[in-house]
Amino acid sequence: MPSDDSQSDDPPCDESEALSPDEIFHILQTNRRRDTIAYLLDREGPIKMSDIAEHVAAKEHETTVKELTSKQRQRVYIPLYQSHLPKLDTKGIIDYNKPRGIVRPTERLEIFRPYLEAVESDPSPTQSDTDANANTDAGDGLTSQLVNDSRAMFVGASVSLLAASVSGFLVIPELTLAATIGLLFVLMTIKTNLADSAATNRSDDRRLS
Repeated sequence: MPSDDSQSDDPPCDESEALSPDEIFHILQTNRRRDTIAYLLDREGPIKMSDIAEHVAAKEHETTVKELTSKQRQRVYIPLYQSHLPKLDTKGIIDYNKPRGIVRPTERLEIFRPYLEAVESDPSPTQSDTDANANTDAGDGLTSQLVNDSRAMFVGASVSLLAASVSGFLVIPELTLAATIGLLFVLMTIKTNLADSAATNRSDDRRLS
């Protein structure tokens, strides 16, 4: 899981300006912000911050809200309260009333829908429990190879697009080019995180067995 930000030093965002690919990439880089955005996309405000925290915690621990422990809730609640939600508020993605613990989505939230849908439509392959127990070491090596191949593919595609645009071989607006390259890097990071998480789970299972 990517590390959580301890604080946000971002300057206030002018909502009349579009988010840059780098800003979108940074926002989606953290699992808890991605899960928060996905949760808010399917709801209309105002939304209790505690409800968001419970949803994110349940997904993070692969359980239900009812089965969450107070410690699991607190470990997610505090970073959301102190860091992640203020960051989304600063970027104009949500309207966060911190004293009241109320969140209202803004129109800017919709920017992230295609990015999240792209990830959901291309899930990383998983291995059955039986195969994992029989081929754990091979699975770790395969995961590493898939991550390396995916990274090379995304970087190669980005460089090729940029080179074709600069040479004049491909005529594409600068904003579209930047958004496309940004999406490629977002997908690369998310797939890498998912692969790392799968490898960690296999390692934990091996220690417990």
